[in-house]
Amino acid sequence: MDWDKLRIFHAVADAGSLTHAGDKLNLSQSAVSRQVRGLEEMLNTILFHRHARGLILTEQGELLFDATSAMSKRLDTASARIRDSEEEVFGELRVTTTTGFGTLWLAPRLPKLYEQYPDLKIDLMLEERVLDLPMREADVAIRMKEPSQADLIRKKLMMIRMCLFATPDYLAENGTPHEIEEISKHRLICQNTNSNQVGAGRNMVQHLMTYEIRSMLKVNNYFGVLQGVLNDLGIGALPDYVTENFPDLVQVLPDMESADVPVFLAYPEELRHSQRVSAFKNFVQEEINSFRKQVKQQQKI
Repeated sequence: MDWDKLRIFHAVADAGSLTHAGDKLNLSQSAVSRQVRGLEEMLNTILFHRHARGLILTEQGELLFDATSAMSKRLDTASARIRDSEEEVFGELRVTTTTGFGTLWLAPRLPKLYEQYPDLKIDLMLEERVLDLPMREADVAIRMKEPSQADLIRKKLMMIRMCLFATPDYLAENGTPHEIEEISKHRLICQNTNSNQVGAGRNMVQHLMTYEIRSMLKVNNYFGVLQGVLNDLGIGALPDYVTENFPDLVQVLPDMESADVPVFLAYPEELRHSQRVSAFKNFVQEEINSFRKQVKQQQKI
């Protein structure tokens, strides 16, 4: 099959327009149209429905576009691996993780990574949906459970727990609960139990809700929970790592903690030798080692 025709077809399908695809490829509209028609004749099928507003893929076109999309991702991977030098770290690195971990732990540390590798371009994708790493939806994932996808290199980074935190100002005004039953007198800030989150955190919140809590603020991510806590709205259920960046927070009811939650870093086998992935992996591990040392020092105090 003619690779050039496939490349042009993919650009047209992606843009939804012959003109826009031509602009991207530096080709005239007529040249793009000829290539698409040639591909349709070669396959003996119609790939696009043509109308005044643009082009829409036919069912056969959708099948071919899925194939060219997969090809494009594989070619991007190959190109990235070729560009990776043995000593330099540069180019785009697509990292996916949860909204909570990405905003509360990872993003505040990225300045250190950019200081080491100023030519690195990070595309940080924060969402609860698990992206498909083998299909190149992302290069690296940090998740709160071990990835189940095949052909992945995975490394356990650390264990975290969900705990209860409040500000000194909130506790000064509303009192500090010393028994779990006293939580009913306070406003609980937590993730909605129907939202995507780690099971240990959901179980902890569901247990707390059995104590007839008088007031609640539910948010669909931990960044929102933290903002509620920092603004003295109540006692929040948050991952224990927030104490490093917010040392003034007070842990409330320290015996009320979730089960351990494992944090895993994973990436496709084909990126084993990528300098960008190695640099990011080493950076994250160093930051976690530093975090562990700080926690141990605080425990001794």
